[in-house]
Amino acid sequence: MEKIGLLIAGLVLLLLGGEWLVRGASRLALALGIPRVVIGLSLVAFGTSAPELAVSVLSSYKGQAGIAVGNVVGSNIVNVLLILGLSAVVAPLAVSKRLVRIEVPLMIATALLFFAIGYDGHLSRSDGFLLVVVFVAYVAWMASTARKDPSAELPVSPEDSNGGSGGLWRYARLVGLVVVGLAGLIVGSNWLIDGAVALARMLGVSELVIGLTIVAAGTSLPELVTSVIASIRGERDISVGNVVGSNIFNILSVLGFSTVVSPNGLEVAPAVIRFDAPVMIAVSLACFPVFFNGFEIKRWEGGLFVAYYVFYVVYLILHASKHDALDEYTFVMRWFVLPFVAITLVALLVHAWHKQVWLPRRSARRA
Repeated sequence: MEKIGLLIAGLVLLLLGGEWLVRGASRLALALGIPRVVIGLSLVAFGTSAPELAVSVLSSYKGQAGIAVGNVVGSNIVNVLLILGLSAVVAPLAVSKRLVRIEVPLMIATALLFFAIGYDGHLSRSDGFLLVVVFVAYVAWMASTARKDPSAELPVSPEDSNGGSGGLWRYARLVGLVVVGLAGLIVGSNWLIDGAVALARMLGVSELVIGLTIVAAGTSLPELVTSVIASIRGERDISVGNVVGSNIFNILSVLGFSTVVSPNGLEVAPAVIRFDAPVMIAVSLACFPVFFNGFEIKRWEGGLFVAYYVFYVVYLILHASKHDALDEYTFVMRWFVLPFVAITLVALLVHAWHKQVWLPRRSARRA
């Protein structure tokens, strides 16, 4: 009962923290004249990645590499398939052109970078320093270029501009709301994870499976709560930017710092290289045709994302339990589900290219 109470308390605190964070961040963005998508990619993304950072760094320091690596890889999969999927089911999500041009390719590149440096089954401290250096360079570059991007600019409403008296107090109140929201997310995540991991270990589940499922889902709850609440409130740039920014931060900062603090680096399980990392790369690649297709994630596309996540979790459960149905399930996934996914994504990409590139060029030639 104590663990169940901890789970419920953590979930309630996550909900409140997500609401406060979205409200404070979106209003602060408008008051400062900063595009919502930039806030989503930076402050909100980094803040909601704090649970992943705390859990992975602590796990790495204690020598629990399975939880540290599984948490990052699993969280990135959860972010795209479950969080973006559920947010799009709530309301179709608009996608900034900046995301398609810059951040989505960076998300794909960081996933490929992890696969490359972890392919030998080990992340050394030098690998960790490389990730941290790339992270620092990315944040510095984003800060210097984001506000100069015309496609990301959003008008400032009179209500959220800080003209007149009380402007300083308004800034302080909004910053305080963001800080309290982040604190609620972090504390709530820790409570929820403590309860969930304790229950999972009672069932004899391995560290890697815990990291890929319960810990990954638990530390991704801030992104889930924040993105869904942002979608409900109409802050759709925060929803998408939060997920993409969190995935970039998870690889570069969370995994980077976790590797640096580990005395001997981090071991990467063969199962991660054979299956989970390729899944992470695949879902990152899947974002490009979905985002590029009208710069919107439609409800049916969100539903497909959620369905793919269910397929993934079912496979992990069957594999961990060595269930008799694993071979049949793998056969269906390999020869029916995955080809259908590939055909769907190619069709979306062709349709988007035809609509966004070919038709405008044809019209220009006729003119």
